[in-house]
Amino acid sequence: MQYAKLIFLLLSLFPWLAGSALAAELIRLTQTSCQFVEAEGVDHHFVAHSPEECRSLNRTTAARLTGVMPLRLKSGDYVFRIYNRDVPYELGFWLRGAGLKRLTLPSVSGGGIVTGTFRDYAIRLDAGEYLYSCPLNPTPDYRLVVE
Repeated sequence: MQYAKLIFLLLSLFPWLAGSALAAELIRLTQTSCQFVEAEGVDHHFVAHSPEECRSLNRTTAARLTGVMPLRLKSGDYVFRIYNRDVPYELGFWLRGAGLKRLTLPSVSGGGIVTGTFRDYAIRLDAGEYLYSCPLNPTPDYRLVVE
């Protein structure tokens, strides 16, 4: 109950927070060992107990990414909710521009996602091509196209 009162107080003092939070579209992404499930369209049920095991596994299974379609979004405000479903070590998220656009397009990153929890990453996306991944898991780089 105290949490709800705090939120009400913050929104009454800073009403622009409500508009920003309500306007953002929520994108849910689930991490399992060495992959983002939604990006690949299938859970491969990989088992890895360390980032080194993921690097090795992703090198030997790189062909699985053939035909993986990029996530397509419109320009706007988004919240990426990243879940750590069952990875036994801390995960994170990194969204950044692809290629030289990494210097000019917005980015967001962070860690601290332990098994069974999630973390939200808010960002305003401009038109362009992006990559997202988890360097801590580590996953492949997945494509995101913003139109």
